[in-house]
Parts: sequence; C-alpha cells; structure tokens
Amino acid sequence: MLLRKVSQSSALCGAILRGQRHVGAVAAVQNARLYASQAAEAVLEKPAAVGTDAASKVEKKTVAAESKSFAVNIFKGQIMTPQVFPFPSVLTQDQEQFLRELVGPVSKFFEEVNNPAKNDELEKVEDNTMEGLKEMGAFGLQVPADLSGLGLSNTQYARLVEIVGNHDLGVGITLGAHQSIGFKGILLYGNKAQKEKYLPKLATGEHVAAYCLTEPTSGSDAASIRTSAVPSPCGKYYTLNGGKIWISNGGLAEIFTVFAKTPVKDPKTGEMKEKITAFIVEKSFGGVTHGPPEKKMGIKASNTAEVYFDNVRVPAECVLGEVGEGFKVAMNILNNGRFGMAAALSGTMKGSIAKAVDHAANRTQFGNKIHNYGVIQEKIARMALLQYVTESMAYMISGNMDSGATDFQIEAAISKIFASEAAWTVTDESIQVMGGMGFMKETGLERVMRDLRIFRIFEGANDILRLFVALNGFQNAGNQLKSLQKALKNPLGNAGLLAGEISKRAKRKAGFSTGLTLQGVVHPDLAQSGEMTVKVIEQFGEVIEELLVKHGKKIIDEQFVLKRVADCAIDIYAMVVVLSRASRSLSQGHTAAQHEKMLCETWCMEAYERVLRDIKTLRSSESRQLFKNLRAISTAMVENGGVVAPHALGF
Repeated sequence: MLLRKVSQSSALCGAILRGQRHVGAVAAVQNARLYASQAAEAVLEKPAAVGTDAASKVEKKTVAAESKSFAVNIFKGQIMTPQVFPFPSVLTQDQEQFLRELVGPVSKFFEEVNNPAKNDELEKVEDNTMEGLKEMGAFGLQVPADLSGLGLSNTQYARLVEIVGNHDLGVGITLGAHQSIGFKGILLYGNKAQKEKYLPKLATGEHVAAYCLTEPTSGSDAASIRTSAVPSPCGKYYTLNGGKIWISNGGLAEIFTVFAKTPVKDPKTGEMKEKITAFIVEKSFGGVTHGPPEKKMGIKASNTAEVYFDNVRVPAECVLGEVGEGFKVAMNILNNGRFGMAAALSGTMKGSIAKAVDHAANRTQFGNKIHNYGVIQEKIARMALLQYVTESMAYMISGNMDSGATDFQIEAAISKIFASEAAWTVTDESIQVMGGMGFMKETGLERVMRDLRIFRIFEGANDILRLFVALNGFQNAGNQLKSLQKALKNPLGNAGLLAGEISKRAKRKAGFSTGLTLQGVVHPDLAQSGEMTVKVIEQFGEVIEELLVKHGKKIIDEQFVLKRVADCAIDIYAMVVVLSRASRSLSQGHTAAQHEKMLCETWCMEAYERVLRDIKTLRSSESRQLFKNLRAISTAMVENGGVVAPHALGF
C-alpha cells in the first residue's frame, strides 16, 4: 500500500521537483552581481568563535544537510527549536557578577563624563572621553584577558554596547568600528603570532583599528573592489595600491583590516585569477594616508575619512586567513558583529522612549495629560513593541553565539534590518509625541535621528540584506528539494522519506495541519500566539516551494518577490523570539511577565496578519501587474531624469 502510494504520487512529486531548476539558483548565488548572493557564499565557512584558541587556519565547511538555524528552517516549512527555545540564559555566575560590576561605572561615565551634544558640535569625541574609555577597557571588550582585554562574551558585550547606544551613537560607532569590525578579523581569523602582536595595543586603545572594504566603485557589490595587492617575486611581501572611502576611524587608525584583489592560481586549471585577500596593514608601513574628515548628516563625533594606499609594502605574514579567501573573511566579520547593532539600537530606543513617556506624563492639553489620549497611547505602545522585539533579537543571537552556534547568519542580518528600522520609527514617533519640544535641539532627539539614519545603510544596506536573507533561505530550501529529487530516482529505497513528504503535501492541500507544533516550548498562556506562528510557518514554507517551482534559477532576479519573502521571514523570526522571551518570563514568574505577555500577543497578532498579507501578494496574479507597473514607472523616471507626470496646473 505504501509503495503504491509512492508510485501514484511520483508524477506529482516529479512535477514539483522537476521545476527545481532553483538548484541552479544555488549555483547562481555564486555568480550573481549582488552583494546578497555573493555574501551567501560566506555561510559556507564557519569562523572560529571570538575568544577561543582556534587554529589560525579556518577550515572550510559545507552547509550541513540539516541546519540548526530557526530562520533557515522556516523557508522549508519546518520548525527547529533548539536555538530559540528556551530563551538563552548563557551567563555563568562569574560572568553575570562581572557584568553587574561593569554596568554601573559605564552608565555613570556616559551620564557624567561623556557629552554627546559637545561631541556632535566638535565633530569628534572629546579627548577626555576618549581617555576615559581607554582607561575603562572599552576598546578591548572582547579581547582575551591575557592579551590586555576584558575577555567579554558576546552577551556581556551586547549589554555594554546597549548602554553606549542609549547615550551616544557617535561614540558607539567609534568603538564599534574599532572592535566590532576593525580588528574583529584578527580575533576570528588571526593566528597566534598575529593576535599576540596586535591585540594588546588595540585592546588598550593605544592603537585604533579600521575596516577598509568600501571603494568609490564598490559599495554593496563588495566583490568589485579594485584595490590590489601584488606579491613580490620572493614571496615575502605584497605591494598594496588603492583607496577606500567612508572608512570609520579612517583618520584615527594605526591598524587597518584591508581587502584587496590578489592573483591566485586556480588549482584545477592552473590559470591565474584575481581573488580578494584580507590583510592587516599598519600605518607605520609607509604609504598609508587619509583624507580630511567627511562632513556627515549624523554620527558626526565619529571620524570618517578616505584612506589611500600607495605602494605599501605589506609583509606576507600580515595575510589574514587564507590568500583568496578575503571575501568570506569580510562577510563573516560583518555577520559576527551585527548582533551588536541590535543591542546598541535597543538602548537608543530606550532613551528616546523615556523622553517621550516623560513628556506624555506631564504635558497637559485640552484639560488632560496627553498620555490619556488613545492616539498617544497607541504610539507609546508601538514604541514599546519595537524596542522589546529588538532587544529580544539581540540577546537571542548573542546567546546563540555564546552557546557555540554557527548557523546564525540570517538571524544576524534580520536583527540589523529590524533594529535599524525600528529605532528610526521609535525616535520619529518620540519626536511626534513631544511635538514642538521634540523638534528642538535641546531634547537631543534631533541628533539621535540624524545619527540613526546611517544605520539602514552601512554594514550592509537593508535593501541588500533583505536579498541576502531571502536568497540564503531559498538556497537551503532548494537543497532540501534537491535531495527529494534524488530520492525519487530510488523510490523503493526512500519509501519512508517520500511517503512523509507526500503526506505533508496532501495535508497542506486539504488545509490540515502538517504536524508542526510549538506545544511544550511555548508557555500555555501564549498557546494562541504559538498556534498563529505555526500557521504562518506552514504557509510560508509552502509559498517558498511554489516560488521555486515557478521561477527556478531566475528567482535571483525577482527582487520584488525577494523583498516580500524577506519581510515574511523577519516578521516570523520576530514572532518566535518574543514568544520565547515572554514564555521564559511567565515560567519564571517575573514581575513584568504579564506585561511581556501583552507585548508578545500584540506583536504576534499583527505580524500574523502582515505575513498572511505578504503571502497572499506573493501568490496573487494581480501582484504581477503591480510589480510590472512599479518597474515601468521607475524606468520612465530614470529615462526622464525625474518626475514624468506634467505639472498639475498643466503648464
């Protein structure tokens, strides 16, 4: 009976799987002209964890057949809970105690010493602030203690970064550009000699670091960089030439992580090809110069400058990682640092919300405090939701990393997208609640808003990261369907696997549950929210398969589709992180557990509707016309050099 069912359904499954030219989409990922698809390559390599004594040579690993990433699995309509339930509690007693000892002094420093308005006005971090930060060890938070750092875990780091984000994003960028990306490559990929040579002075702030990737002709398309590093005939050094733009700490740094194209022999063909390699470059090598500080909209306190390399002789021992593997180094540095942005911006939101709530509680209009009016209550509640989700994402991912997880790339990208957009909305609404007072320089919110604008652009523009999220998800879903395609070639030997897939598809077609559940991990008081999450995961997995069948390898070019797919993934991941956090609070009887329950339920209700709406759009034939219209409008405007429609007055 079972074998007959397999035989009868082979045609149906074969039709589904024959449409999987998306297996070509996986290969196309490597050749696409998009940062997103190039960056997907980086998930094939898992860097050493920060603070470990891992070998200097990072081994290449292929994507596991079964990813442990929750976000990856929702693209397959599956639920993998270990990385999301229970909400991570990763600090040891000693780590928690050490963190508590740090939080007070760091908060006090930013309240009493640092002056964000003055930094903004001077367009630099005040000298006394910089010295104070160095004395506190703020320049080496994750550098091991035996190399002069504080040796913090990712979760400890996130908590301190949150404090910085609450007070001054300009200072935050100075510190983040130094350690979150500037010398992060040395922590992840440096060999023992490189770590011992560079990290002590970087940890104390004696030397400042910068990350040099972006060039005038290569922004999101990082693989198109032109900076070159040519090896000497003796093989002892490289000659580096080129220039980088918009480099945070570019005018302050002594140590640079630089990405340049190098000639690499193809082991298969013997041909020489240009591939990106990462280098540690010292200013003292000579030939390293920088331009004047850039004039920016925000984060004025941070130094941003062009950096130039003119016949810089870089010793061969300064290669970071492997020759030709620089793109993966670059992407993994960014992947490993993105959770910090979510943590910092959750702190920024707290600061903005505090000002708005204080104003609403004290401002009287029409004979009543404005916090009593529904329109203000809705604004404040939505600000709370966005902050709660962002904070939950930040500590979920940092906890995963501290637990040894390696599959968190999609989650990290989601956290960066969500946090940067949420912080902008929260600060904008805070200004709205405060009215004219919010618009005044005195409150500090106009500075915060100027500072925030860059976060949706740098370290991976959100538009490109959405493609990164969607294409990575499609890649993994495609791998699963490819394995089913192989199974169909031997139906007798894979009867159990095929029967399970056939049963799942039949249940979905009939509108029945496929057996997915969050029961047992979600607190009973949140069962309804858990059921909604399961329903959208089932439907999301189904529409992903439909899109792969429909578009095949051309899915990579369907950016209107990819954007909406990513939005679904972001909303679903947000649903599960708040479900996890609120479940923990309810289980442990936290004093604010009922408040967290309301936050979780509210988020899940609205996210559920958004995901269903996006899925409907992805399935709708009308959406084709919508996308066609949007493309045509854009094309006409580009050809016209601006607005096409004649003036409303007709002349």
